[in-house]
Parts: sequence; C-alpha cells; structure tokens
Amino acid sequence: MSEKSGQVAVITGASSGIGRACALLMVRAGFQVFAGVRRPEDGDKLAIEAGNRLMPLIIDVTDIESIAAAVKEVTATLQGRGLDGLVNVAGIGITGPLEYVKAADLCRIFQVNVFGQLAVTQAFLPLIRNARGRIVNMSSVGAHIALPFGGVLTASKGALGLLSDALRMELRPFGIRVCVIEPASIKTPAVDKTLGDVDGVIRRLPPEGARCYGDMLRAFTKRAYATELNGSAPEVVARAVHHALTARRPRIRYTVGKGAKLLTILPRLLPDRLLDRIRARMFGLSVFTEDSKQCETQIENPLVRMAAATGQTDSKQSETSIKDKLSCN
Repeated sequence: MSEKSGQVAVITGASSGIGRACALLMVRAGFQVFAGVRRPEDGDKLAIEAGNRLMPLIIDVTDIESIAAAVKEVTATLQGRGLDGLVNVAGIGITGPLEYVKAADLCRIFQVNVFGQLAVTQAFLPLIRNARGRIVNMSSVGAHIALPFGGVLTASKGALGLLSDALRMELRPFGIRVCVIEPASIKTPAVDKTLGDVDGVIRRLPPEGARCYGDMLRAFTKRAYATELNGSAPEVVARAVHHALTARRPRIRYTVGKGAKLLTILPRLLPDRLLDRIRARMFGLSVFTEDSKQCETQIENPLVRMAAATGQTDSKQSETSIKDKLSCN
C-alpha cells in the first residue's frame, strides 16, 4: 500500500462499520483524517485507537449549522491548505412494505442518504477545489437492483449514485475526481439496526399490514439477515476507498463485497420477469404467489390510510392537513 503522507481527508459516518474502517485505514496510509461522528464519545474512542493523525469531527449531515461548524473547524486546522479527499459514508436504512411506509421515515432516509450527502459536499467543495481533491460517495449495489422491502433504501442509494454521476461531469473541468463505492453484503453493526428486529417492524404496521406482509417480511428478513452476517468485512470497502483517494487513475465506480458482481450484472442480462422470479427465490418469497389468500382487506377511505401513513390517528383528518404532513419540512 503506497502512502500519501501529508494528505488530508474528511470521512463522515466514522463511528462504526464502513466509515470507521475507512478512517483507520487512511490513517495507516499516512493521511490526516477528520473522522465525522455525531457523538463526542465515539470520536474519543476512534482517536485513542488511531492516534494523533485522526481528529474527531462532530457533524450531523442533516443539520446545516452542524455542517457549517465542521467546515469552519477543518478550515481553521488546515490553515490555508486545501482538502484532498471527502468520503461521504454516513447513511441509514429501513425495511418494510412501501404500502405502509410513513412519510416521516421516507423523508428521514432521504435527508440522511441524499440531501445530507449533497449538503456536506457543497460545504466542503471550496476546500476540495483548492487542493484539486477527490470526492468518494458511498452508494450500494442496490442502486442497480431493487429489493423487496428495501425500496426506500435502494431508491435513496440510486439517487445518490445519479447525483454523483452528474457531479463527476460537472467537476471534471476543475480536476476534481468523483468516485462511487457500491458495496453488496458487508457485515457491520448496521445489519442489526436494519434487519435485526423484524417483529418490531411488523408490530409497527397497522393490523391489515401485519396480516398482509408479516409472513413475507419474516421470510425476507431471515434470508437477508443471514446473507449480510456472512458478508465481507468493512475493510474490503475501505481498501476501495483508499484506491479511489490515492490511485493516479481512480475508477469511476467500485463494486465490492460478496455478491456484488452478480447483483450488478443480472439486471443488465435478464428480462425483468425472470429477474423478479430469481429475486423472489433469493429472498424466500417464491412461495407467496398471486393466489395467496393471506391478504384480503376491505376497501377503505384513502384519507384514513394516508392519515395512518403520516402518523395521524384522527380518521376525520382533513385532506389539507394530510398534504402538509407529506412535506419533508
């Protein structure tokens, strides 16, 4: 591994998992790393493990004031130098049927996984431009292949991937490289957060939602959880990030982790209907057919269902106030 001594990178989402692995590897490679965390205690643990080349950076990617404070701190520390790398790792996920996803949950995922990533990039771009640095965004193989009950997460990662492609073309004239990392199955603490409590996901559904999707969710989660637990170590992703930040000609897209190649190639080769059958079999859903009787529900007032999706309990909720609740503001 070639070292790039004296170079500086900001890495968000560094408290655990992929972000933590990236921060520690880049320190070992000779970088000074600003490790983005939300809690001071997480930063302190990282600093003890990594040494004085790692500086904890308190940042919440959904809070403009927090982002501005982080940029101010990095700028003051660099004393006129530019920023060689920005690695956007911070992200969250949820599972569940799209029929019952709440507007607040949808907004939260996109605020962290898409809007926050762009806000951080915009804020640090002046420093990156000064050094003709690089931007590395953490997308997912899910940007190429939709997964049942993972629609919100894969949609957000697809959006980030497309934004990254546009950003790459816009920043190329300034000598700024933009790379995308697309992990598949990676064993991190996020696995338990996203897939570790399927009964809790089902309990939060309305009664008809639990009846319709409960068995399917359990089957899907059992397969998906086992796959993720047997996934690659986060250091596999960290090595891709290192290459993106240091190689003379970095790749535009890095597909890494167990199953990554297959999941990105299949959508290009197979007809959609065949791909649907393969995905259903992969996730234990092939037994649930169009003739299944587990979900026979009565037709209800659509405003009642929308009220439930937006966290309202009053069945007489007005259409105007429901529209207000569908905003991410």
